[in-house]
Order: sequence, then C-alpha cells, then structure tokens
Amino acid sequence: MKKLLMLMLFSAGQFVLAQDANTEACTKTYRYGYNGMELIANTPRETIIVSTYNSKLNLKEDIAQRIFQYYWENLRKNGTDPITLTIEGQQAKVTGKCIVTKKGKLTTIEFHYEKVEWPDGITELYRNTFG
Repeated sequence: MKKLLMLMLFSAGQFVLAQDANTEACTKTYRYGYNGMELIANTPRETIIVSTYNSKLNLKEDIAQRIFQYYWENLRKNGTDPITLTIEGQQAKVTGKCIVTKKGKLTTIEFHYEKVEWPDGITELYRNTFG
C-alpha cells in the first residue's frame, strides 16, 4: 500500500512539474534593443560592416559573427535582396531581416532582430514603440 501511495504521489508531482514547464513556454515582447556596428572586416576586395538593430545585449556579438559567416558562405556571390534569416547562436536562436547593400568596395550588412527564441521556451518579439 505504501508503494502504491508513493507511486501516486510521485506521479502527481511529475504532473504538476510538467504543467509548470508548459507555463514557462510563452511569448513576450520587448521594445528597446541595441543598435550599432558590431563587426568590421577588411578583405583585399571590400570592407564589410555588420550592424545589428533591436538586438539583445548579450547576443549581439555572437549573432553578428554568425551573420558575417552566413554572408561570406551564402550571400557574397548572390543578389542583395532583403531576406529573413534564422541564426542559431550560442545562447538563443534569432530570426530577423537581413539587408545587404554594396557600394563600390563597401558592403554593409544590416540585421534587424524580429524574434529571439531562448532555450527555456521563452520567445521574445521585438515591437517598435513608434507606430
């Protein structure tokens, strides 16, 4: 009888913990992010500047490095139309709009954060405070 009671209590505890885990997964918004140049790379053929907008402070450097890597491997020889990218960072997955502009030997890469997905299940969406 004791074993059955212990098993029932354990099962009930697991159910409650599972419910708590489900409430952790939620969507939040943030209105203030960081904007600025994060990376400047010089090659013999061009200077590349990576800027991020609406970024989260603890993600901006890692994500900028990964955006540069994505550009170098995938976008350098292709067109420069704006695209939506999802970048898997060390701390979170970030989705945003990537805009590449080339003018002579200068290439600028703008990455505008739209969504940050954290490993704990929280998703943060950027919402502009103006409009």
